[in-house]
Parts: sequence; C-alpha cells; structure tokens
Amino acid sequence: MTSIAIVGAGPQLGLAIARTFGSQGFDVALISRNRTKLDDLVGTLTAEGITAAAFPADVLDRDGLTQALKDAAAQFGGIDVLEYSPVGTFGSTVLTTPVETAPSHVQREMEFQLYGAIAATKAVLPAMREAGTGTLLYTTGAGSIDPVPQVGNVNAAAAALRNWALNLHKELDGAGIQAAHVGIDVSIGMSIVPGFPTAQPEEISPVYWHLHTTKRDQAELVFSR
Repeated sequence: MTSIAIVGAGPQLGLAIARTFGSQGFDVALISRNRTKLDDLVGTLTAEGITAAAFPADVLDRDGLTQALKDAAAQFGGIDVLEYSPVGTFGSTVLTTPVETAPSHVQREMEFQLYGAIAATKAVLPAMREAGTGTLLYTTGAGSIDPVPQVGNVNAAAAALRNWALNLHKELDGAGIQAAHVGIDVSIGMSIVPGFPTAQPEEISPVYWHLHTTKRDQAELVFSR
C-alpha cells in the first residue's frame, strides 16, 4: 500500500491533495498542530472511503515533527510521498516590506518554511533512498519566484525553501526520488486581495499528482490563472 504524508494539512489545499491521492488508493497521514481539526479531516476522508490518520505536530518542534512522520511510516508501512505546505496562523504572522524587515522578521519564517521542510525531509528521505523511490513536494506562494514588497519577509523565506527544493531535485537526479517545488500564484478559495485571481483547491491538487506520476523530471510547477 502506498501513502502520502501531508505536513500542514488543512481543510482547503491539504484536504484536496488528500482526496486526489486517496482516490488513487493512497493512505493519508495528516500532520498539523490542531488535533481537533485533524480529526475532522480524518472523519471527512474516512466517510469518502479513504484511509487516513492524524499525527499532530508543530513544524517548529523538530523532534515532534520527526516523531509524527516516524509514527505515520510505522502505521502505513512507510511514506511514499511527502507534501510540505504549512500555513501560518492568520493574524499572528508579522508581514514586513523589505525596508521594514529586521532579521527577526525573517528568522521565524525561515524556521517555519525552510527549517521545517528540512526536518521533515530528513525524517523520510533515508527510507526513500533505501527503497530507490519516493516523492518530495514543497509548496510556497509564487512570491518565492516573483516577490511582492508587502510580504517581503515571507517571500524571502519562501524563496529559500524554493532554492533548497530545486537544489535537492538536482542532487537526487538518478536516485528514483522526485523532489519538486509547487508555486501557487492564486488565492485559494477566496481572494483576500481585490482583483487577485482565485482558484479552488480541487483545481490545484492535480498538480501534485502530475509531479508524482507523469512529470517526475520537473523540478517546479507553478499554478496560475
């Protein structure tokens, strides 16, 4: 049986990715901070005939995140696909322009985006290397590619994650393991910026399936309108 671990699982894109892979027979490990919300997602997926389980962990807690992924691998017989896309709590993330940005403004975002992704990867990559197969997918907003001044600190950390993911793709070339970055150049579900394009999560989630299946040679896909 194949499985996917979704780090940062939520009711929009995370749930859509879970449905996309679950409908193809994947077991789904859902990882985020809130046990109650995870249990709700598990209930939704279970009702749809998808095998899913919750593994609560905070990406800022490296040991906790590593243990959650180890527990998921133990329950499902391994992790075949890792998808990393945690989102900061609305209202708690300080957004700064490049001029306003202090090192501390970027540090938390680096911990959240880049360092969490590295920790998650280290938890699953050794087994993938041993098996000679696997998929590692990392999600950011498209500001990692074309930055926006209003979110300069977030864009800087996202760009670091993108750079690392593209470099990982190069290093793993020929190892049977796909590493790729997904850039999302839309608001998901509803627009919070007037005039900015939107897309439903179900429109975006097939990108991840394509990278896992038919586009394994690509280091990056950008979803845009």
